[in-house]
Amino acid sequence: MKLITCVLVDDDPLALDRMEAMVELTGRAKVIRKLSNPKNAIQEIREIQPDVVFLDVEMPGMSGFELVNLLHQHHCFPAVVFVTGYDQYAIKAIKAEAFDYLLKPVDIDELNECLTRYIKREQPDYFHGFENLSDREKEIQKLVADGKTSSEIGELLFISKNTVDTHRRNIRKKHKKNH
Repeated sequence: MKLITCVLVDDDPLALDRMEAMVELTGRAKVIRKLSNPKNAIQEIREIQPDVVFLDVEMPGMSGFELVNLLHQHHCFPAVVFVTGYDQYAIKAIKAEAFDYLLKPVDIDELNECLTRYIKREQPDYFHGFENLSDREKEIQKLVADGKTSSEIGELLFISKNTVDTHRRNIRKKHKKNH
């Protein structure tokens, strides 16, 4: 099985190291970048196109929510998991369409549950029975399940990365309607 690619963003170096160790310990994911400056993270995440971004909420200069908004403005939509010591941001995280919300110190079982849900979401049979997906959406969903990035899918299908991201958002919306 393909490992989930992750980027960690947190202004605390110890928190970054601890989260990296936990992610690697699951055996399901690999950390491809640890970033402590949220302003620099925007460009890095756009270039890397990770599957999941584990993101602190409170950071100097820019909150995790501001970072997510800027990523979305740049048509970049990785699964976002907020990792914070504060439970009062949970509702805001839901409204920001976060994939998950983990409280520090992160529990390994909760992290495993998060990654399991992510894997299930990305499996091709996860959308079985969704007759309302267009042929193009089904094609894109299969390529996502094969581990292709939006950029790679765009090249294979001769469409822009932004068009692929739009299809992926539509697939998620249709999935949410059916669950």
